[in-house]
Amino acid sequence: MTASERETITARLAAGAVEYRLEGEGPETVVIFHGGHMRAALALGEEVFTTSGHRVLAPSRPGYGRTPLATATTPAAFADVVAQLCHTLGIERVAAVVGISAGGRTALTMAARHPHLVRRVILQSAVGFLPWPGDRRTRLAGRLVFNARVEAASWAAVRLLMRAAPRAGLRLLLRDLSTRPVGQVMAGLSEHDQAELAALFTLMRSGEGFVNDMLPVPDCAGQVTQPTLVIASRTDRSVPFAHAESLAATVPGAELAESRADGHMIWFGSDYPAIATRIRAFLAAG
Repeated sequence: MTASERETITARLAAGAVEYRLEGEGPETVVIFHGGHMRAALALGEEVFTTSGHRVLAPSRPGYGRTPLATATTPAAFADVVAQLCHTLGIERVAAVVGISAGGRTALTMAARHPHLVRRVILQSAVGFLPWPGDRRTRLAGRLVFNARVEAASWAAVRLLMRAAPRAGLRLLLRDLSTRPVGQVMAGLSEHDQAELAALFTLMRSGEGFVNDMLPVPDCAGQVTQPTLVIASRTDRSVPFAHAESLAATVPGAELAESRADGHMIWFGSDYPAIATRIRAFLAAG
């Protein structure tokens, strides 16, 4: 099944509007903070949770989808907003907060600020508290291509390319996600995986969120007391493996699981079934 937009709800809280999606059945909920260019209507890597009996609460982070940046400009403020959303939805405890890519800082911050609410932390290709992006040229390019004034045109160009020449489009985008030669990355993806990625890329938008994601954030990793699983690939160009190593060294008792995926998109790696098994065992550990 190729990626598609899913139905979402917009809650009106004291801090402002929050777009979210609540899916799945089961007595426990995981909160997923997706990464840059993603929003609540898009799903990535959620099956490991829904198939193990968890509900998924996926909010659009500030600046993405229908969650305006005015609702919360920092991970700390948004962590408090999502805690209030959980209370509004009658969720008194979450099995885990899941931080994907640029959503990692928000997941960690929520765990640090709301330990009574969050039982565990799972980080997937997550940005930590090292400078990100790591070099000035990448930061400038990100602000140029994905700022709120031009991001719609940038993603329209991506959609046009994906329709006209999907393999060429994938090769272009995957160069920024892996340190390996793009031909090798493409060869490791099945036709189904390529279709999934192409469909996902055509649905992405940056809004005001991505430029905001590049701002520095206070480091709270040492304040996280919950069991934490850090999953990352050494070949990730988008979020260097040093972020995972830093988090594993700073969060007390954190476990580091190394993915053998060709870059940032660990869900498409050949070893993802083993990674998913480790996630399930981590959640079931009590």
